[in-house]
Amino acid sequence: MHISTYLDDVVVWAPAKVNLFLEVLGKRPDGYHEIATLMTAIRLYDTLVFRADPSLRLQCSDASLSTGPENLVLKAANLLKGRTGFPGGAAIRLFKRIPMAAGLAGGSTDAAATLAGLNFLWQTGLSNAELAKLGGEIGSDIPFFFHTPAAWCTGRGESVSPIGLSSPLHFVLLCPAFGLSTAAVYQKVVVPASPISGEPILTAIGKGDVDIIGRLMHNRLQLAAAALDPRISEFAAMLKEAESVGCLMSGSGSTLFALCRSADEALRIAANLRTRTKAYDFRLIVTRTV
Repeated sequence: MHISTYLDDVVVWAPAKVNLFLEVLGKRPDGYHEIATLMTAIRLYDTLVFRADPSLRLQCSDASLSTGPENLVLKAANLLKGRTGFPGGAAIRLFKRIPMAAGLAGGSTDAAATLAGLNFLWQTGLSNAELAKLGGEIGSDIPFFFHTPAAWCTGRGESVSPIGLSSPLHFVLLCPAFGLSTAAVYQKVVVPASPISGEPILTAIGKGDVDIIGRLMHNRLQLAAAALDPRISEFAAMLKEAESVGCLMSGSGSTLFALCRSADEALRIAANLRTRTKAYDFRLIVTRTV
């Protein structure tokens, strides 16, 4: 996240994420799944603007997104206000660019940005570690965004171990027009008897070996997502034919991505896909790690 000020406004850029590895380890007593995942933040941002106000209110550039109390932005704002006892509020404007229900953690990064932005605006003095802990109470992916650019996440995803990146990673995102419910995907997932270890891909990340990273990418949720919507498999096949380093679905979908060796390769693959797949309804985004 990046925070800046402009006159009376605090502006926060909230990045999306992709999962390079995601294994489901088992079902927890609380109903969630135990996972192990390697996440990295990417340069695709929502923007949130905060201004002091007597009340807490939210406006959004996307009319289809609820701005009521169930929105993670307001949940985060109310949680911070309640825990710190801050007497005032804020007018919040959210400019959406990250697709929703897409496996890119748009809601989670917006909540993290809200905690960071209001902590700055209200001068509540919490550390990033304290903000991450608060965020973990309302969303499993929220703590990650206080530990970018990359991290190994366990538990529900809220236990975060930051990882450095030796060089940027380049991607082409394929964002379908449809979204997928995270809960529905997890209901379909089959917990493996012998989970795949993430140690090899962590070693490859440490060495910056993109080709090996591409071969080791894994997402246990992809088959479950494809069972809900066969277009996931269809789009995955398109990316595989593009001859990138590797391709994978991010999180619980619906976004898929190709990992590329360079920015030039990403641009070439995106241009080729645009030419060959005009009949399909999706967005292509060329990006890289933050």
